[in-house]
This record gives sequence, structure tokens and C-alpha cells, in this order.
Amino acid sequence: MKKFFTILLGCLFFSAGPAFAHRPIDFSLHKLAGDRQGNTLLVIGGIQGDEPGGFNAASLLVTHYRIKKGNVWVVPNLNFISIIKRSRGVYGDLNRKFATIGNNDPEFNTISRIKAILLDDQVDLVLNLHDGSGFYRPTYVDRTHSPRRWGQSIIIDQRHISVSRFGNLGEIASQIVAEVNHYLFAEEHAYHVKNTRTGEGDTEMERTLTYYAIRNRKPAFGVEVSKSFPTHKRAYYHLQVLEAYMDLLGIEYERAFNLSARGVRGAIDSGAKLAFYDNKIFLDMTNARKRLGYIPLKKAAKVVFRPGSPLVALVESGQSYRVFHGNRRVTRLVPQYFEYDSSIEAITIEVDGDQRKVDFGNMVEVAQSFLVVPQKGYRVNVIGFKKPGTGNESGITIHKDDITKRFSVDKGGRLYRVEVYREKKFSGMVLVSFSDKREDLIASDSSTVSLLNVSDLGNGPLEEDSSVNLEDNSYLGR
Repeated sequence: MKKFFTILLGCLFFSAGPAFAHRPIDFSLHKLAGDRQGNTLLVIGGIQGDEPGGFNAASLLVTHYRIKKGNVWVVPNLNFISIIKRSRGVYGDLNRKFATIGNNDPEFNTISRIKAILLDDQVDLVLNLHDGSGFYRPTYVDRTHSPRRWGQSIIIDQRHISVSRFGNLGEIASQIVAEVNHYLFAEEHAYHVKNTRTGEGDTEMERTLTYYAIRNRKPAFGVEVSKSFPTHKRAYYHLQVLEAYMDLLGIEYERAFNLSARGVRGAIDSGAKLAFYDNKIFLDMTNARKRLGYIPLKKAAKVVFRPGSPLVALVESGQSYRVFHGNRRVTRLVPQYFEYDSSIEAITIEVDGDQRKVDFGNMVEVAQSFLVVPQKGYRVNVIGFKKPGTGNESGITIHKDDITKRFSVDKGGRLYRVEVYREKKFSGMVLVSFSDKREDLIASDSSTVSLLNVSDLGNGPLEEDSSVNLEDNSYLGR
């Protein structure tokens, strides 16, 4: 597998004014196309908002995979409002509205649009990702392992549909199960094929997305992972299934992380990033404090932002904004409004003795100290640093201990904001991240690096980490 180090999220751009105040939170469609033609896989996550394994796995396809051959279309956040509210369905179960839906249903437009995507001529096969209860078993073992459970199963509505390609649903599902069962953390986690025999009188399943698809001659499968697992492990198993389907369809891809539970967890966390106004401001909220104050937003203007993941949402809440990453509220932003200055796009910083130019919207790793080189007409404010009688903090060597920890962006007291002003106008922001190692994360194109900073971690075993179970350290990827 080739290494690729950065992912530009040009497809992930939202504007709001104020954020989502005048329009509903909506799902997004991301079309990942390879350089060579091939089959098209449609992946849907988040149809039920309380199933984070599915929507996080779908989101990682968008942010951490590159398709080389074929196409992968992804709707990672179909029921976005229910994801944010941690609800199966704010307006009822969205996955029971595909047979009939009233014109006055709040989700009528959502259903109409996703149906159009499902029936697009280019789509060859559809996967609907779910998190299900317990562990499905064809015969009863106990209450957790039985035919009534859904977890760890590939769902088919019937064994075959009459289409020219991929109509042998039962055979395909069995092939996927056999493949994925090579990559289990424990034998209990084994996948099985569950045939709901929907057309034989299952009125509940007749209303689902997958049955709507196959009634319209589109091969479709439900993918269920057990709710017994934490989110990152659910996403791990979903990705194993997704990659097995991509292999079956001849879709070639690259992935920017180890397909292990720990690798998936790190990839999910990396999405908690947000940039405003063409990277004037960049915030890494992986471990953000509950409240971040005095965020310099643009006065009398729409809030325009770029998320690090299609699961990141900015929701107006009184005089502040709540930031969500999937079903987790990561922080609250309290703004201070300024006119913006566009005369410069970068500053010069001396980092541990080395001087370099840093674009706004970037993050710099600092081992010992940093100094912002003075620039005539511009004032620097390092949030949390105070030196009596100093109104401009450029030209001052600053160590981590010189900054009051409670002003850090993160709970660990490692990440700090460096803001630049021209008179009373805001020019831009850089983040400095103190660590024990020296790493240069600066690139000439800050928009490419700052949103994700994704690195291919390689394919070998991961180092020991006492914060996760032994099974999480195993590299079980393909």
C-alpha cells in the first residue's frame, strides 16, 4: 500500500449564517471516484442516530480513504439531526418510511432525495450500516446469542433478485462473512448471514431502505455490528465489511491508518477539527475544553466553516455555538466579533531556534519555545500569556510554563492560540502544540494539512498502549 499523508476536504464545506440557524442540518453525499472506471458502491450511515459505529465508519471512508479504481458514494450522516440528539429518530424511525410516507412528514424531502440516490443508474450495490443488539446466531444459544439478535450479521431480504449483476444476494453475503471472519478479535464476534425473508410477510422490514432498493432491482445489504462493542471497535468491524465489499466489486483503494481498533479510534478522533473563513481560524478539538471563549469571528457576516469530518456540526445556541462531532458535543464556542484584515496570510515563527513561515490556519509542534517574529503594523496576542506592560507579544520567547494552562484549547494544556491583529482588525490565527518531540507539521499549503494532519501509520503491529485492551493493539487489517 502506498502512503499518502494529507487529505484535502474540499468536498466538506458548509456555510451558515448563523450556523444552521436558518436551515435544517442536512445529510451530505460524497462521491469518491478513482482514476480508473469501475463499479459504484453506495454506503449509507446514520439512518438511525443512535448507531455511531455505522456513521463513524462511513465518515472515515470520506476522510481517510482514497479510491484508485471504481467509485464509492457515501452518505455518512443521513439522519444528521438524530445523530446530534443521540436519538434513533427525532421524527420517528427513518428506516421505516421507505414504503409510504406522508407529504407533511418532516422527513419527506430526506426520503425523496435518498431514494433518488439509491436508484441512480450508476449505483451497482448498496450497503446500509447499522449497530444492532447482541450477536445474531441462526439457532438459539442464549438471550444475547440468538436468531432474535442483529449484531454481527449481514442482512439480506431474500436470497436472490433478478438482475444481471450482483443479484445472488445470499452467495455474496456468505462470501463477505467468510472473508470478514478472518479478522475477528474473538470467536464470539463471528459474522453470520441473516435472511429476513421480507417478502414472505415481514411487514416491519417491508418499510426499510434495503427492501425498497431490491424492489427497485438494486442489490442491497444491511450490515449490522454488535452494540456490545465501544464505538471505535464497531467502526473497525464495519470497515472490515466495507473493504470486503469493495474487494468483491473490484474497487481499489488506499487507507491512511492501520485497520486495527486503535488505528480506527485515532482516525475517528482526528475528525474533530474545524476551520473558519478560509482557514483564518483553525481549531483542533480532539480533546477540547468544554468552553472556548473569545473566538474571533467575523462581524456582521455569515459563519463560514470547513469541518474535518462530515459528522462535525456547528449549532447556534443563544450567544454561542455548540460543536458536535457525531453524537458527541465536543465544545462550546463563545465568539468575539471583529472586522477582518486580509493584508497578510502568514507569520514568521522561530520554533526551538528554527525560523519558518507559517500560514494562518496551521498548527506547529513546539518542543521547548517559540517566538513570533515582529512585523511592523501587526500585533500578536498569545492567548493565556501575560507580561505586564506588554501590548504586543511578538518578539518574546515563550515557553509552555509561561502560558496559563486554563487558556489552552485542549484539556491537557498542550495546545494554544496565537492570534494576529492589524490595529483593531483580526488577521488570522496559528495554533502551537507543545510536545516532547520535535515534529515539523508545517506545509506550504496549510489548508491541506491543518484540517486532518493524517499520516499513514504503516502496516506493522502497533506499540503498547496501556489505555486499550491487548486485542486493540493487534493489527488485524488486510
